[in-house]
Amino acid sequence: MRLSPTIWKFCAAVAAASLLGACVPGVWLAGFTLRSIHIPLPFTSLARAADLAPDSAPPSTDAPWQPGDSLAVTLPTPAGPRTLTGTLLTDALDGSLLLELADQRLEIVPSTPGRECHALAASTDSRSPRDVGRQILTELPPGFDLVVTKHYVICFDTSRAYAQWCGALFEKLHEAFANFWTQADLVLAEPPHPLIVVIFSDRQRYEAFASRDLGAAADRVVGYYNLLTNRVTTFDLTGSSLLPGHSTTSPGRAGLEILASPEAAGLVATLVHEATHQMAYNAGMHQRLAPVPLWISEGIATYFETPDPGSGRGWRGIGQVNKPRLKKFLATYKPGALTAIIEGDEPFRDATGALDAYAKAWALTAFLVQTRKPALVAYLRTLAAKPPLSDDTPEQRRAEFVAAFGVEPAELEEPLLKFLARWK
Repeated sequence: MRLSPTIWKFCAAVAAASLLGACVPGVWLAGFTLRSIHIPLPFTSLARAADLAPDSAPPSTDAPWQPGDSLAVTLPTPAGPRTLTGTLLTDALDGSLLLELADQRLEIVPSTPGRECHALAASTDSRSPRDVGRQILTELPPGFDLVVTKHYVICFDTSRAYAQWCGALFEKLHEAFANFWTQADLVLAEPPHPLIVVIFSDRQRYEAFASRDLGAAADRVVGYYNLLTNRVTTFDLTGSSLLPGHSTTSPGRAGLEILASPEAAGLVATLVHEATHQMAYNAGMHQRLAPVPLWISEGIATYFETPDPGSGRGWRGIGQVNKPRLKKFLATYKPGALTAIIEGDEPFRDATGALDAYAKAWALTAFLVQTRKPALVAYLRTLAAKPPLSDDTPEQRRAEFVAAFGVEPAELEEPLLKFLARWK
């Protein structure tokens, strides 16, 4: 499918601003509301842009490349030619291209005079995970080092002990995520490349870096997954001012005892939440920049994030009652709530009601996992087949939901409330 130039202009603006349409889930901790950000694009706006685009657009002057092709694209710049190599994900009617580069970043390549495109022989990335990490270190401030695990490359400038602790947490999540969905008969792919996590030593350095992605919101979040870079970025939580006994510098392995405190469970849940997004978008459950409804994307992340203050690590596993989300849902539920989050993403972008929307997403996802898992898996397969930047409408979303679950969203509200009354 080829997209209209109007969509691409809109998408380019979003890519530049990063935070446009961002959703803000809440994590509760000792009376505070911390925020983590997963950076999606507002696909309902993209769909409307397509409706307004002119019927006739200038045709591409390049060969009819197919998604999955490896391309080398050279662009003229004032400083001289710039060449990008990557995998084509989709193209627009005006010849603009969406490429995934070797470092996993997504880049929109405009159709400009003098642009040259050449097909490359299909090849696999032969670099080792450590080589990948060394390349990323060149993009980060001085002082960063690497911890490489089975599935992750962790770039850090804090203590190695903390980076290793995070690596162990993420590997536990990776195994649990894969096992959970395999047992549900949803076969996921092994991520084709190492998953990148960037950890700063303190909040100040993190905010200075994250402001490029998050703007003014950087000082209100403790970690985020960026769909465009495919990376999770955070900082050493043992120094968080929200934890007892925190220090302003990384305290090393002894400081990891702080993360075993009940007060740390919400912070750890934030890391798990963002790493769950990263897993879902790299294991074939979702495609990056595809119109994945936020209720299911955030519902899965909140289902996996459940804090466990008594575990000694802040997180034990999957499928327990997420008490902060449950409390929020029961306090704010009104009839018709499910239809609103299924048909559109607007409730997640409303600053006054975003936390309510995330609670609804958790409640609905937990209910479907526990009572209608085969139908949920069928629904996830439908979403996994959606290509990047494809069309999406409220009517389509509702129809896909009804096709999978056999009922209108509103018809699930009563059984959902009964389920939560029993489960809590």
